[in-house]
Amino acid sequence: MPDTLEVPAALQTFLAFDVGTQRTGVASGNRVTRSATPQSTIVATGDARLDQAALRIREWQPDALVVGVPYHPDGAPHANTAMALKFARRLRGRHQLPVYEVDERYSTTEAISRGARDADAEAACIILEQFLRSLP
Repeated sequence: MPDTLEVPAALQTFLAFDVGTQRTGVASGNRVTRSATPQSTIVATGDARLDQAALRIREWQPDALVVGVPYHPDGAPHANTAMALKFARRLRGRHQLPVYEVDERYSTTEAISRGARDADAEAACIILEQFLRSLP
């Protein structure tokens, strides 16, 4: 991810997703405070995961979405990379909101090292805060 993103200033509130094989962490945040708050984790896969994400989007009414995309330490993609990118594409198609993809290497490891009670939701916070810090 570049140091700064071209994100319109009108986009103020964001909902972030840390997509896993069985669980998807969720966090909400805003541009003003550049902080994120964990939300309850989605425990679902496939269309059920998208349906649960849609409920969160309706509830929070964010201006844009952020999806963490995992890579190997050397930057190479893996199976979960494709899964996260597909999730991001499907969100774009269903919600007509801007969706930003963020390299989320080590977010879950960092969440666990922080002693998070819900590592998935905390990883989503880490992803969203990383994104928010990149904004001008």
